Amino acid sequence: MADTPPVKARRAQSTARPATAEPPPPPASEPGGDDPVVLDESSDLTPVVATNLKRFRAERGLSLERLAKASGVSRAMLGQIELGQSTPTINVLWKIARALGVPFSALMSQASSPVTTVMQSSHARILRSRNGEFSSRALFPMDRPRNVEFYELRLAPRSVEHADAHAPGTSENLVVTEGSVEITVAGERRVLETGDAILFEADSPHSYRNLGSSEAVMYLVMTYGSRS
Repeated sequence: MADTPPVKARRAQSTARPATAEPPPPPASEPGGDDPVVLDESSDLTPVVATNLKRFRAERGLSLERLAKASGVSRAMLGQIELGQSTPTINVLWKIARALGVPFSALMSQASSPVTTVMQSSHARILRSRNGEFSSRALFPMDRPRNVEFYELRLAPRSVEHADAHAPGTSENLVVTEGSVEITVAGERRVLETGDAILFEADSPHSYRNLGSSEAVMYLVMTYGSRS
């Protein structure tokens, strides 16, 4: 791979998330578009996202039309999400969260917060691409919006996951624990082997590519900039 100065890399996005409509495919950085995503039965986020979207939109006094313009997600799709008729793709969730000015996890949060929280793997909330090549598991309680989020990412052999730019001030710190992964940020590529880590600003398009013949496993810490 090109021997260029280290970049700061950014997080992967998913190639397919639940959605029952929303024709126009996302930009080149999101090849999977808005295809329906597969959610584990134990972690159906559809009603949670619907409730949170309604609340955030109401708090900001935004009509569906205005939010559609700000997010780039169609009014029809937003309406379906609010009615619990469609589960958005990871890509769509990022667009909505950015337009609302909230962390990604805020759209998937449920109120409840014991001092100590055990997140059993059997009840994990996993967003999975329709073709099963990419999965993202939240490793933090989704009881409220947070400025720091922790995820386990898994990527199938020889597959690639693309992500849009996040809000300014968002950074991603990722470590590869299994496999060999190529991270591309704003056109610059870095190859990470098992044990390698990377830190990058997530305000430009980025992607993850599994270079190996076995599943790649990564852990990602996402930090949001301060919000006014």
